[in-house]
Amino acid sequence: MTADPERLRISALAWLADDPDPETRAELAALIEALPASTADLTDRFAGRLRFGTAGLRGPLRAGPNGMNLAVVRATAAGLVAWLRARNAEGPVVIGYDARHGSRAFAEETARVVTGARRVALLLPEPLPTPVLAAAVRRQDAVAGVMVTASHNPPQDNGYKVYLGQRLGGPAGAGAQLVSPADAEIEAAIRAVGPLAEVPLGGPGTVLGVDTVDAYTAAAAAVATTASASRLTVAYTPLHGVGGQPLAEVLTRAGFAAPLTVTEQFAPDPDFPTVAYPNPEEPGVMDRVLALGSAHGADLAIANDPDADRCAVAVADPATGTWRVLRGDELGILLADHLMRRGVSGRYATTIASSTLLSRLCAARGMPYGETLTGFKWIMRAGTDLVFGYEEALGYCVAPALVRDKDGITAALLACELAAELAETGRTPLDRLDELAVEFGVHATDQLSVRVNDLAAIAAAMATIRARPPEALLGQPVTQRRDLLPDAEVFLTATATARSVVRPSGTEPKLKAYLEVVEPAADGDTGAARERAAVALARLRAETAGALGLD
Repeated sequence: MTADPERLRISALAWLADDPDPETRAELAALIEALPASTADLTDRFAGRLRFGTAGLRGPLRAGPNGMNLAVVRATAAGLVAWLRARNAEGPVVIGYDARHGSRAFAEETARVVTGARRVALLLPEPLPTPVLAAAVRRQDAVAGVMVTASHNPPQDNGYKVYLGQRLGGPAGAGAQLVSPADAEIEAAIRAVGPLAEVPLGGPGTVLGVDTVDAYTAAAAAVATTASASRLTVAYTPLHGVGGQPLAEVLTRAGFAAPLTVTEQFAPDPDFPTVAYPNPEEPGVMDRVLALGSAHGADLAIANDPDADRCAVAVADPATGTWRVLRGDELGILLADHLMRRGVSGRYATTIASSTLLSRLCAARGMPYGETLTGFKWIMRAGTDLVFGYEEALGYCVAPALVRDKDGITAALLACELAAELAETGRTPLDRLDELAVEFGVHATDQLSVRVNDLAAIAAAMATIRARPPEALLGQPVTQRRDLLPDAEVFLTATATARSVVRPSGTEPKLKAYLEVVEPAADGDTGAARERAAVALARLRAETAGALGLD
């Protein structure tokens, strides 16, 4: 899109004429009136349409094609139902939403488009976690599901994710997020939508009863098989999201004491006033729940992200009186190990960007292992025998028969069960990590993450490492090199004890390198092994940055 003010005016007026929302029409009219002073703002809004990918839509709440608004949502819903119609895929569409700005309105607009297409629209009764929507797709035998959420993005964003039922997702993908080529086909269907005024709109759909939520919480509570954790003290925060009440109910139904909660973060609030960025991976975001846990001598501190599909866990270390926030790989391994020791047989899967420890654990325990591309949409398709999946970005699926997606609520419950069982023998999850380190070595992981203003910088960095791939890492010869093009923009380099996996972020303008080093700890001195691993990770980060041309 040219920055010429007159061309921008013509494009903006055409969009304005088709926008069904009075608020965004007024917003856009003010920008048109402000030309040429508003040229930069309008140029960004009309740089292109938000593209529908395997993660659906995600973007800032604002008027124009390059934003989340009622016009974009109507077109997206119309494209989705047209795609379903072209495949003769019958069945209801279940629609859920979180508590972000615009979420309810976007969900209700989607329902009107679905009913206008002579389909059944089933709307969840209130703002609820994404896992409740994913479970409802299976429970209602829906052809598809829509979740309006931007997950852990900043408050000015919103998004739109699509799930498929059994008819289109198949046995492994029933209730999972869609994958390629469905995303490209739906994107084409969205672009084929004509004037929005001509999109048929029907009634508001059927609002499901609270029994849908009760069914999820009852099944989620049943994921725990022991109730020995009544003595466990848990501090918890939903980070102003929608996980608070569901998680508390699941824990108490499973026989746990109600968690201590961060009062000022418990009620849903779309402005997320106490955190700069509502992502428990970010430094400082868990400070309040850690302080609460310290004040009450809690064993665990748990945080969900705003739509409660991710889970962060910190463990109190009795030896030091401090908290240790578990990395995603650490909690993933602990949960997998716990399920295996509980006798849960089947496939355990993770992504190419996660730790290699799960593969070694599966080999030692005689369990099938699956490794996929990054994203839960791929993990869920690792096999119909899947019993557990995780990715390093705090996503865990511990009950795929219930939720074929990451679920931060059942993951939190299983972490509590694990901690309670260990406490019976005077141990903590940190002790179990040390025991696994003695058996398999310390598998230390970290990230190199580079945010860019120009996406061309990411392409240049990927081209650099492909043109001159490292011959050695940490002084050891490279024994494995994998370029996943054209299937995925991923480049892997590994030695016997170190690995670097480089890829662009799927949701943010970032280049990421997932780093891992393995240090033996057979002598039982896991502290020394972790110190050596930390030094090696710092070196590996610098070497990877150099290989990408970022040093």
